[in-house]
Amino acid sequence: MDALAIRHCRERTDKLSDAEATALLAQVEGWAIEDGRLRKTFAFKNYYHTIAFVNLVAWIANKENHHPDLMVGYNKCRVEFVTHSAGGISENDFICAARIDAVQNN
Repeated sequence: MDALAIRHCRERTDKLSDAEATALLAQVEGWAIEDGRLRKTFAFKNYYHTIAFVNLVAWIANKENHHPDLMVGYNKCRVEFVTHSAGGISENDFICAARIDAVQNN
């Protein structure tokens, strides 16, 4: 498990610079920074698996107290993180992205 995935979100966090965000982006496969958000679309074979993933993301978000926007379709879910209190992407966004990937890939 990578270093980001074993960390926990901090209550207060600052917006990352573009260089800091780009460096962390290399640690979360398949994620992209688009429109000021950390974003990834996950594909599934059916609605049941999609909703199971949504529940997994909800569990992680609740545990970390850091909640993404989710766009759910029949066989896909787009996850978007941005830290509103920091005014942009923060380290917490990358921590949650890595945690989702770690659980999803196992």
